[in-house]
Amino acid sequence: MSKRIVVLGAGESGTGAAILAKTKGFDVFVSDFGTISEPYRALLDQNGVQWEDGKHSEELILNANEVVKSPGIPLTAPLIQKLQAQGTPIISEIEFAARYTNAKMICITGSNGKTTTTSLIYYILRNAGLNVGLAGNIGNSLALQVAREHHDYYVIELSSFQLDNMYDFKADIAILLNITPDHLDRYDFKFQNYVDAKFRITRNQTADDAFIYWAEDPVIDRELKRLNLGATLYPYGFSCPNPLPVGEDELALKGRHNVLNSMAATIAANVVGIRKDIIRESLKTFQGVEHRLQYVATVRGVRFINDSKATNVNSCWYALESMTTPTVLILGGKDKGNDYSEIDDLVRSKCHTLVFMGLHNEKLHEHFDSFGLNIIDTNNLQDAIQGAYKAAKEGDTVLLSPCCASFDLFKSYEDRGEQFMTAVRNL
Repeated sequence: MSKRIVVLGAGESGTGAAILAKTKGFDVFVSDFGTISEPYRALLDQNGVQWEDGKHSEELILNANEVVKSPGIPLTAPLIQKLQAQGTPIISEIEFAARYTNAKMICITGSNGKTTTTSLIYYILRNAGLNVGLAGNIGNSLALQVAREHHDYYVIELSSFQLDNMYDFKADIAILLNITPDHLDRYDFKFQNYVDAKFRITRNQTADDAFIYWAEDPVIDRELKRLNLGATLYPYGFSCPNPLPVGEDELALKGRHNVLNSMAATIAANVVGIRKDIIRESLKTFQGVEHRLQYVATVRGVRFINDSKATNVNSCWYALESMTTPTVLILGGKDKGNDYSEIDDLVRSKCHTLVFMGLHNEKLHEHFDSFGLNIIDTNNLQDAIQGAYKAAKEGDTVLLSPCCASFDLFKSYEDRGEQFMTAVRNL
């Protein structure tokens, strides 16, 4: 009898895992407690995969030999607890997909800068003519690519949630950009649990593998003193020898944080063995990432910047740090246990108006009301943009950099960013 694989969650990663399992001859069942979107339903049907949505039928799930879990499902979910109690192995889509490919894995994690750095490395490798796939939190599911395509390299953006359920997987090149408090609601509000999850990217690495990390991050520095990693270490930062083959002013990506992202990408490209002239040209021509410090428009002298991808406080810190004009900051959303004090100095020095945009703005008021700034309270995007526009003077910047997850008012940070850009263009 064929081994039974149950996939929980039928988004990009779950659907891909199910199709790969089906092509490998497993008995596959997909269960999603929410509604499976139409494109994913069609994919599952085309591949003859059985699925259900709107419920979890325990009799069809608890008999699994192995479960592939969507990164969005917390380990505290009752069904996951039942599976764990009976000893059913629970793995991530990346772990499952990696069993069926010999491609070199270049993996990127960190609290901030993941998508930019992942996209930049993918861009460099493609420019070098390598056969490379983009996967993880961006691009198509790794499992779907392994099922249908053949790549020699994969550049994979990994969240802490994906790393949580990876055991035998090994990154040939692992990159850790930074670690600041994020997603603490998923880690018992213990920062160390989150730190441990991020360091799982170094798991199973040997001296033949590379670990690239930001040397000036105090959390990474502390952990490296404590851990005995097997990989060859490649530190980068402003206190290290500069690996960039171009001047900072020539980089397509602006801002101090992007100099660091470019350093990490350059070292990864060097380890792969890419020619310096290709790296140089790529760093000068890379277009950046949607929803990350993305210029939208200038309306009557007021610049609008979409930084919807800033779903944590540290991400907003980087955005504010790169502002060169007086700023109106739009923030708020689903709070993940945020500590806003990290941006206090930048808010005081760069912002004259704060616009709160969320269903629950109490914590923002509690923290920022005493700053003496102009504060506008809204609970929808339209009012937030109108309020910000009225408060801004010619030469100012309106920055959407929310510090929070988007799930109170929006489907995703992409949805939030798209709606923001549409509303700004309609001003």
